[in-house]
Amino acid sequence: MAATLRRPDRISPFARLVGLRFPEADGPQCELKIEEKVLNVYGTLHGGAISTMADISMGLALFDHLREDERLATVEMKINYVAAVSSGVITAEAKLVNRTRNLAVLESRIECGGKLVAKAVGTFYISKKVYRESI
Repeated sequence: MAATLRRPDRISPFARLVGLRFPEADGPQCELKIEEKVLNVYGTLHGGAISTMADISMGLALFDHLREDERLATVEMKINYVAAVSSGVITAEAKLVNRTRNLAVLESRIECGGKLVAKAVGTFYISKKVYRESI
């Protein structure tokens, strides 16, 4: 994965609510310390938390490939969960597969301690930023 050179001006409030962290150095786009608040009823990491990590990591990876006047939105995402985890720190690392003028396809790999937890593929729509005057 190429080092992330640029970051968005702000990170989703939902990502912060879940507890995602965003390392600045080379490596994963985001990480999450597994705590009780992100577990399901069986005591393992909730699939929604993993899916959130995949989506946000792909968005961050795509951000480096956007011009200043572009923004992105998730169109669809498919995820395969391959292992359950209940402790540790999970990481999400994403990479661009293909980009056209208005669409991009990315992959995200979610791991815990080097063990694959899930793999996702997402399609993102790229559009021009809309600037609105504040009232």
